[in-house]
Amino acid sequence: MFFVDAAHFVFGTFLCCLWSFTRIFFRAASGRQRFNVLGAWNAVTRQLIAVTNTTVVNTETMCELLRKVAELGLTGPITLVLDNARYQRNAAVQALARQLGITLLYLPSYSPNLNLIERLWKFLKRRALYGRYHPTFAEFRAAVEEVIDGLPTTHADQLKTLMTLNFQLFDDVSLMAA
Repeated sequence: MFFVDAAHFVFGTFLCCLWSFTRIFFRAASGRQRFNVLGAWNAVTRQLIAVTNTTVVNTETMCELLRKVAELGLTGPITLVLDNARYQRNAAVQALARQLGITLLYLPSYSPNLNLIERLWKFLKRRALYGRYHPTFAEFRAAVEEVIDGLPTTHADQLKTLMTLNFQLFDDVSLMAA
């Protein structure tokens, strides 16, 4: 089972916490450049399969990710848990998934807490971006890629507790109208 989503890291300064009696000035990066990561988090092996670019995440990017997942040569059924982004829910993606033997499971609208990879994006932003100054886009991108590359090694212990399959389940819930 893979949890799939895209993260769009915008080149800029991310303050993590600040409180001061006097005015403080910080160096800040300028620009609107984006580093996009379309990722599929393997919930069993705790590995990230990613497609990155600096342009846009679209149907072609999603199809590339589907091919990367299929190339892993996994045995048994492969299921991708996705949100309802337009580039993930179109006919071309669904046809390629059927051809590759991959099942697409779409989450209900407005339910990011059910997608495990959202935790990974928050972790990545905290490790690579928050409270750090990157003077150039190349250094910004390198910081994100360094954390991605270190997921199976450097950050494995931290991810072991963060990326668990513990979801809160409700039995016999009655819903009341507001």
